Amino acid sequence: MKYLAILCILVMTFSFAGCSLKKKSKKPNVILIYADDLGRGLLGTYGQKIIKTPHIDKLAKDGMQFSNAYGCHYCAPARASLLTGMHDVRKNQWNITKGGIYTNLDQGMTFQQIKDSIHTMAMPAKKDEVFLGEVAQKAGYTTAEFGKLEWGFATTPERMERHGWDYHFGYYDHQRCHGFYPPFLFENGNKIDIPGNTHIDCAKTNNEETPEAYKERWNMKGKAFYSEDIIMEKLLGYLNTYKESEEEKPFFMYFPTQLPHGPIAIPEVHPDFKYDDRLTEFEKEYASMVKMLDTDVGRIVAQLDSLHLLENTIIVFTSDNGHEVYAQEAGRTNKDVDLVTNKKYNNIKTRFLSELSNDVFDGNDGMSGLKRSNWEGGVRIPLFWFWKGNIEAGAVSEQRVSNYDFLNTLAEITGQNEVENKDGKSYAKTLFGGKAEERPYTVFNSKLGPALVTKDGWKLRYYLKKDIFQLYFLPDDYREEKELSKKYPEMVATLKKQLLAEAGI
Repeated sequence: MKYLAILCILVMTFSFAGCSLKKKSKKPNVILIYADDLGRGLLGTYGQKIIKTPHIDKLAKDGMQFSNAYGCHYCAPARASLLTGMHDVRKNQWNITKGGIYTNLDQGMTFQQIKDSIHTMAMPAKKDEVFLGEVAQKAGYTTAEFGKLEWGFATTPERMERHGWDYHFGYYDHQRCHGFYPPFLFENGNKIDIPGNTHIDCAKTNNEETPEAYKERWNMKGKAFYSEDIIMEKLLGYLNTYKESEEEKPFFMYFPTQLPHGPIAIPEVHPDFKYDDRLTEFEKEYASMVKMLDTDVGRIVAQLDSLHLLENTIIVFTSDNGHEVYAQEAGRTNKDVDLVTNKKYNNIKTRFLSELSNDVFDGNDGMSGLKRSNWEGGVRIPLFWFWKGNIEAGAVSEQRVSNYDFLNTLAEITGQNEVENKDGKSYAKTLFGGKAEERPYTVFNSKLGPALVTKDGWKLRYYLKKDIFQLYFLPDDYREEKELSKKYPEMVATLKKQLLAEAGI
């Protein structure tokens, strides 16, 4: 492909271990595909009618699907939670750096100056802190990360190495990830220029459609190479190199893709949508971003299969947070306003629902709310685990699991003891036909306030601005429309105490 003319594929090696390994003596490889802002309603598995996602759906069909999986409320805390095994409710849990600093590279600041600035702002990791990549390394794995690197909003190669990544390729700045035509990316701390991409902001576009915005998006001057294509070439090349090296060590690969996070940008509209009169041009472009993600999942699986790695590779597919509406257009879609009453949602008695704001994709799968909220639509995510012949095909688990459980789940699967002093608990036994011990509750934060969901489905959400606690019972109230705090004051008191304790209040 043409990207190889620009980027030489660096080599690296890999392969994985032991919870209940059926007929396997060698530790399995593990690939974690981490979609960005992918509401589960965008997938065929959950009933999506417009966008066909056969490759992701096949992972769900041939593996185990978790019906009650939780991420976080937006990108940075979700990634920090995943990589540390800690929830995001505690105050000052992480030091989140400011994004955008890498737009200054060679525009008034050197790489060293930028790194020094980040290291000054960001508290260094504690000596005894254990990160996700380190868990794999301690189990004898070689580790690699591709795409939207770290938890943001800006990182350095030194931080990447401290967090356990032997190899890494992609963006060091999440603000730059909002554009898809980067003039440079990074590979193991080395700046890799992308000839033909000339926009300092990576050609970031607008979130709302106008004639001017449409014209800007499709002005392809300085947009030679799309970031997902570049990153996929590196990722697939890595797998090739691993196979060729016949390395004995298993590999853990983490792929935090930009897709389908907006602002919307795509090199071309997918043929599935070009003549679909249900969609605006903006919606066709957004659908094409979801479609590209599905295609790339298929490319990864096909590559593993062709290299005879698939049978001993676990593939995990999930997302960082719930749905977000990017294809907004006056008179068509507005995520903040009920288009029936023309009133803004107050997030107490009224909240985003797809039919009220005309989200034609119903990306939050009929739930209330969007990204950054503590409604279920903002935090419930798709989660599928696939391992041919080892994880039961078609299995569905109702166990409530979270983003922050992945670290200790990986630890158990790779034959290690639980990492102590983490909020997350392993659910590995559930994956292999047993029953993992469930946490009594899951907690998550949001721009509105924190929330807690018990393992039985009782949910307490706090609306900080109005100092209001609301109670719901999710098994009987999927859309969170039956507020029960007055009916069950003792339940509110119990859950409130637990939630405030988790928040350190």
